[in-house]
Amino acid sequence: MSELETRIAHWYENIGEMSPSHVEARRDVELVISKLDEGQVRVASIDANNDVVVNEWVKQAILLLFRLRGMEKTEVGPFEYLDKLDLKRDYERRGVRVVPGASARYGSYLSPGVILMPSYVNIGAWVGAGTMVDTWATVGSCAQIGANVHLAGGVGIGGVLEPANAVPVVIEDDAFIGSRCMVVEGARVGKGSILGAGTILNPSIPVIDAETGEEISRGYVPDYCVAVSAQRKREFAGGEFYLPCVLIIKRMSEGERHNKVALNNILRDNGVAT
Repeated sequence: MSELETRIAHWYENIGEMSPSHVEARRDVELVISKLDEGQVRVASIDANNDVVVNEWVKQAILLLFRLRGMEKTEVGPFEYLDKLDLKRDYERRGVRVVPGASARYGSYLSPGVILMPSYVNIGAWVGAGTMVDTWATVGSCAQIGANVHLAGGVGIGGVLEPANAVPVVIEDDAFIGSRCMVVEGARVGKGSILGAGTILNPSIPVIDAETGEEISRGYVPDYCVAVSAQRKREFAGGEFYLPCVLIIKRMSEGERHNKVALNNILRDNGVAT
């Protein structure tokens, strides 16, 4: 562990004693948050074994920050806000396009080429190069969004802060998340995959292969899949009920993923809105 990690762990052990008057702890925590903001550290990443690895000490710093900062009022024209965190600034230097109505909290990282339509990105989130966060989409705290991803209108990417070792939502490179999808509680969408509009994905939702009927995971759509919202029948003492699942209707090659006409045909052939 680095010296900074060790100090953050020490402050976190004493989080109940933290307040804005604790200057030394705040100095260390603010340093971590500034590194998050500039993309020098991140909450989580995918390792060589394709596992999501969480940097707990970074999440600990975020949790400490809320103890070490007081409420401050800011005014923008006729609007008044009361919060503990600043908003990101200096978008021109960062190479990020931000449409009026969009906001991102300080301590989130937006890579060059990111486009924010009227949307929201929370602290600890990482958004990769060339990704679009479309209108009314939200990227929750600590969510990890890859490069060249499209989060379509109204998408909800859930945030995960506590406990510090909880795995955040991960959307890998080149994924497309359809309108009004909800991906929450540490769920994961693999590289190049597509979620049809309105799909809900969390770690308790079974992901089923339409060709075999086999449940292949819970809360994880593998690479280069087209997946849609579905239901499956289950019998209980009180009768038969239909519970949500996610159905993989197509497995693609990388080349197929980038053929938009073919993708639209796949979804339409399976009765999914595009």
